Amino acid sequence: MIEIVTKAHGKMEISEDSVITIPEGLFGFEKFTKYAIVDSDYEPFLWLQSMEDPNLAFLIVDPFLICSYYETDIDDDSLSKIDVKKPEDIIIMTIVTVPQDGSAITANFQGPLVINKHSKKCIQAILSDNRWSTKVNIIEALNSKGDGSC
Repeated sequence: MIEIVTKAHGKMEISEDSVITIPEGLFGFEKFTKYAIVDSDYEPFLWLQSMEDPNLAFLIVDPFLICSYYETDIDDDSLSKIDVKKPEDIIIMTIVTVPQDGSAITANFQGPLVINKHSKKCIQAILSDNRWSTKVNIIEALNSKGDGSC
């Protein structure tokens, strides 16, 4: 077990399995490369908590829970950076934005996190598919699930 300081829960213990490395960092946060995936109080959301800055944390969610036909076409060069050998080695997550002004809660479907389950390495990919936005309205997508619009 490792003790970390989190934005949402203060000090807590996590298992080493919860730790991931993002060698290139996230866009805009390139210097932070070590994170822990921590449960949130609101399932199915999780926290991506920086282990280098306790005030840096991102809410994340499995995009397939929001949009069942979500697709990620990630090039082999990107996947090789995190040692992916086969598609079933990866977990896809998206970063969630909860605006303070009360506007729509959104998920970044254009810049998913791609996590290798085995190496615990991660990249933030940028999808060129124009079907996906950086601001997918989660509530609208859940309400229209099945009609092809997320």
